[in-house]
Amino acid sequence: MDGYRLTAPAAEGKSRVRPGSSEFSELAKTVRDSGLLRRRYGYYWTKLVVLPLMLVGGLVGFVWIGDTWWQLLTAAFLSILFTQIAFLGHDSAHRQIFISGKWNDWVSIVLGDLLVGMSYGWWQHKHTRHHANPNKLDSDPDIELPVIVVAPDQVAPRGPLLSWLRGHQGVFFFPVLLFEGVSLHASSVRRVVTPGPLKRRWVEIGFLAVRLIGYPALVFFVLSPGIAVAFLAVQLGIFGFYMGVSFAPNHKGMPIVPREVTLDFLRRQVLMSRDVRGNRILDTAMGGLNYQIEHHLFPSMPRPHLRRAAPLVAAYCRPHDVPYTRVGLFASYVIVIRYINRVGLGERDVFACPLVEQRSYLTTPPER
Repeated sequence: MDGYRLTAPAAEGKSRVRPGSSEFSELAKTVRDSGLLRRRYGYYWTKLVVLPLMLVGGLVGFVWIGDTWWQLLTAAFLSILFTQIAFLGHDSAHRQIFISGKWNDWVSIVLGDLLVGMSYGWWQHKHTRHHANPNKLDSDPDIELPVIVVAPDQVAPRGPLLSWLRGHQGVFFFPVLLFEGVSLHASSVRRVVTPGPLKRRWVEIGFLAVRLIGYPALVFFVLSPGIAVAFLAVQLGIFGFYMGVSFAPNHKGMPIVPREVTLDFLRRQVLMSRDVRGNRILDTAMGGLNYQIEHHLFPSMPRPHLRRAAPLVAAYCRPHDVPYTRVGLFASYVIVIRYINRVGLGERDVFACPLVEQRSYLTTPPER
């Protein structure tokens, strides 16, 4: 099953309820007893010290190298470094680093707003909704993308350009990711200046201003205009692409949950997520996001424990009849591209999976 769409069971017009909370409680106890929820202070303090020092070193090196086209290599280095810092901010926002919520919040704000240029408040609001209902229509903001359409029931885009892009979105998926960095910065600024509840608004505005104004100003101060523009284009392009290819394999091409359907927690997180087989290098490169099933089941689990938790979760899912999806990295991209291309061509039931449709995983809300 490389991808499939969830539909409500049709047997006699009723849905059968399967136990869910007790099953997850049993799994959670197994994971807890294995020590996989323990904090990893040494691991995280090392990253909290090393990554900012690398950023300082990179900026010092940037100034020292001066006005030359070789700075495009510096831009590539900084884009990778910004992404790794964003991964660390993600861990902190999920309470993986410290017990104290305030410590985690402030670390996320400093890493996200000041160093990367992404609003913690914007990310927290969006990402919390995603974790609560992954791949559910009208609930998960991650399937409501402005250009790439990932849900067959989404309204077709207006305008000839967007319509043409949708019909060829499988081809343009990776090139579009080059603009993801600009989109992340723009969404962050829009969130902090738009009226609405937002903790520490002025702190975020100040940090974002330093990052999004001060950093380009430094680039143009050191480099001539042409090289500066190329530098920022390379840095933003690689940063957005790196972020996009790290998140894309996680849920794209997995079941789309209808609006009226609810699932128990275990199946809601496992069925809609996909793991990518990892190793030490890949785990570091993807920030642990390749263990997406384990991350969704245990969001506060420290990143280095996800690798050890994966075989426990997979082994637990088998006897409980819960499909656990794990593929290789390149296979995951093939699945994603094929899926979104078929969605773009207008197929409403892409990757329909009879196995899933026959299972009674879904429960419909009681009628009022």
